Amino acid sequence: MKLFKELENKKIQCIACNRRCVISPGDAGFCGVRANENSKLKLTVYGKPCAVWIDPIEKKPLFHFLPGTKSFSIGTFGCNFSCDFCQNYDISQAPQDARMQNPKGWKGYFEELVGRCNSLPPEIAVQAALHNGCKSISFTYNEPTIFTEYALDVMEIAKPRGLKGIYVTNGYETIECWDTIKGKIDAANIDLKAYNQKFYTKLCKVPDFRHVKESIEYAKKIGIWVEVTTLLIPGWNDKENELKQEAEYLASVDPEMPWHITAFHPDYKMTDGKRTPPETLVRVREIGFEAGLKHVYCGNLLGKYAEYENTICPKCGKKIIQRSGFEVLEASIVDGRCRHCKNNIRGVWK
Repeated sequence: MKLFKELENKKIQCIACNRRCVISPGDAGFCGVRANENSKLKLTVYGKPCAVWIDPIEKKPLFHFLPGTKSFSIGTFGCNFSCDFCQNYDISQAPQDARMQNPKGWKGYFEELVGRCNSLPPEIAVQAALHNGCKSISFTYNEPTIFTEYALDVMEIAKPRGLKGIYVTNGYETIECWDTIKGKIDAANIDLKAYNQKFYTKLCKVPDFRHVKESIEYAKKIGIWVEVTTLLIPGWNDKENELKQEAEYLASVDPEMPWHITAFHPDYKMTDGKRTPPETLVRVREIGFEAGLKHVYCGNLLGKYAEYENTICPKCGKKIIQRSGFEVLEASIVDGRCRHCKNNIRGVWK
């Protein structure tokens, strides 16, 4: 399926994400990397990732998907969001920053920036993943929706070789995009950044966060394993009544879907913000359980709070996966069941 439509006057409409940008000849969409070249969509970052790394799967974060394994991780320049708190802003916001600095000549500067990246054809990416003992390939660091064609070509080669595909995403994909990646992407960590539109409008420059909820529901419907992350920013998305609504919504979709509550640290355009108190994350974890969620995790915390990243069997209450940071220290899941009480634990374990 093509992720664009041809329109009149040589314009095209990108249908990868719910911005559905209409792009004139020679221009690019909001993300800066999906361009109109001769009335066809050109992905200007195809095969040119600016970030390539081998990560523990827990870093995505995915806690119920192949725990303790390594994931070959790829990211490019660009994003369809513009979050003031982005922790990977140097790559995700590169096109936006170039546009601000030089509205007329930004494309030349950005093309030069992309040109400095080493080429990574799909076949070589898969070979590297296998050589390094990875069990999956993650499209991450920036927003993978904007380089879906590249991700699909990678997974076309990777799937027959036993590798699974992962999207770490803001959840603004269109239904057309989800249908396109169905069967190639096995798991997604979807950011539900807040449960209020003001947050998305002011801090992310996004017109309608309801599309994120649609993505959570639809990705699950088509068989993708989904975990959800919410970064708590003091004063913006940490009100208890709002978080209760968010937790109840997630539980209504699937009470066994893991929810990761993570701590904010000042970055990018929000360097004057306050760090999230650990006690806030612990309280939100309780709110998640009260709403009916079975697995709620606190992230970006250390020391005495590390226990809140462990997986606990919701039936017998025993620890079945012990973690320290991004490392799995011990696992007591056998064939997808708690070793102690034989309770089925939802996830992808092998």
